Amino acid sequence: MSSPLERSLSVLEYLAARPEGRALSAIAQELELPLSACHRVLAELVRCGYVRQMREHGDYALTTKLAALGLSYLGGSGIVDIAQPIIDRLADLSGELVRLAIVDGDRLTFVAKAQGARFGLRYDPDMGIDLRLSCSAGGHAWLMTLPDERALELVVRQGFGDPKDYGPRAPTTWKAVEQALHEDRARGFSVIEEVYAPGMSSMGAPVQRRGEPTIGVITIAGPAIRLTVPRMLELGPALQAAAAELAMASAASPVLARRAAAAVRAG
Repeated sequence: MSSPLERSLSVLEYLAARPEGRALSAIAQELELPLSACHRVLAELVRCGYVRQMREHGDYALTTKLAALGLSYLGGSGIVDIAQPIIDRLADLSGELVRLAIVDGDRLTFVAKAQGARFGLRYDPDMGIDLRLSCSAGGHAWLMTLPDERALELVVRQGFGDPKDYGPRAPTTWKAVEQALHEDRARGFSVIEEVYAPGMSSMGAPVQRRGEPTIGVITIAGPAIRLTVPRMLELGPALQAAAAELAMASAASPVLARRAAAAVRAG
């Protein structure tokens, strides 16, 4: 990490995953930054309002300024306004957590959700995270629409998810991912059990117009004891119908429409 901008972005990304905050020494050590350089970065981020120090000589944590920027962007893009009614209906039907992620370059990021579970166990992780492509239903739903060479490139670049950080069935080789994608393509949507997290199942379908690149994925996730494989196969047609509806509605979002057009030109 050589430039001040790279260091600043790394600190922001690090703190975004640790809302409780971290001490200066811990941030510097984990990001492999000199203590003095790390302190300068944090001081500048505090001055700009993106980071706060929770008490004198205490831990550093993000303010809501960065989140507000993201929400402002999503609000102006029209993505959530278009997607939310469709997501809400699928959440009500499935009784589980439904989320939408959009393709952003080589990344896949959750931007909208609806919780369908009204009682009992709920699975509801944080939004705004980039999906681990090798071990998430959303990642598989995107990769299954790509040539194997491109899918392999994305997985290798991001790295495989370690089973100790994800689920016990998280694949650690391309061969395992490739086999899963082969089954997903035959089925038309992805299905995973205890891959992204222990005790959790999920499924995903690509948001894609015929003949065009995938612009996002829609997923259903919940406790494996409730969201079993037979239940996911039963929900498959509804998931695919929601993905098709989102693909048709995406033209109303200037951001998604531009992304789709750019992807077509790049292809």
